[in-house]
Amino acid sequence: MSGPLDARVALVTGGARGIGRAIALRLHEQGAAIVIADSGTAIDGSGGDPTIARDMAARLGARAAAFDESIASPSAATAAVALAVERFGGLDIVVNNAAILRDGFIFKTDALDWDAVIRNNLSAAFHVLAAATPVMRAQTKALRGGTPYAWGRIINIVSTAALYGNYGQAADASAKAGLFGLTRAAALDMQRTGVTANAVAPFAATRVTQSMKPASPTQAAYKERALRVPAEPVAELVAWLAGPEAGDVTGQLFGVRGREIFLFSQPRPLAHALSGAPDGLGAIIAEELAPHFLPLATDDDAFGGEPIL
Repeated sequence: MSGPLDARVALVTGGARGIGRAIALRLHEQGAAIVIADSGTAIDGSGGDPTIARDMAARLGARAAAFDESIASPSAATAAVALAVERFGGLDIVVNNAAILRDGFIFKTDALDWDAVIRNNLSAAFHVLAAATPVMRAQTKALRGGTPYAWGRIINIVSTAALYGNYGQAADASAKAGLFGLTRAAALDMQRTGVTANAVAPFAATRVTQSMKPASPTQAAYKERALRVPAEPVAELVAWLAGPEAGDVTGQLFGVRGREIFLFSQPRPLAHALSGAPDGLGAIIAEELAPHFLPLATDDDAFGGEPIL
């Protein structure tokens, strides 16, 4: 039985567990060949187990391959892309999902923890795209079946912590905010080639959710609700963005929580004022800009209601 992603090739980082696993399964079900890039580390990035990716690829069969090294280096990213090209003949879909978590208040965060999170959650995605986009650009100039190919999909998995901030998550929030900036830049850079780039902020029960240490009853309730949200709806949206219907969707920021799909706004000027008034800058800001200031709400506050499952 054919699917919308027949003859497509996807690379999913962090693709053997949690949201990445659900995404890899959905893309494979829809016809794509899959490279599962997952080094099998703990949620803090320590250790590693190559059997995690290998077992996942073995489950999917001949149209899947495992890449069991950490993707957080240029050489590893290049090797993962090369595996897709050598094994399956190209690379059409990149899902940057791999991430680690090392939480800590900014006045307690260790610099090494900061560096590790930025390296794994942001720099790794850049390395993958730096290796993958030349392949995608070359494919768009080729012909398949006598017609221009002009097709490709980049989907980066971000976090609402990047949009709102969150207590004790300076490193992850910064990395995922940077990943959305990378998404926008990639969307612009690849626009003329027919390759799209979008970001998805997921809500789902994962190792990240399980590792949360609530600092208040509100956060504890948030965690309890989040642990009831399955990963499959995230995979459904990612697969749609990876498919033929989403060819004109690029540079967007989505959220998924159960059956709910959100489209987030993006930073744009909310108000405008001119300096130089007789009363000084403070008066101008108070009158023209302050009414538009945003409160220090977190994603707990914004998404504290019951998910629709």
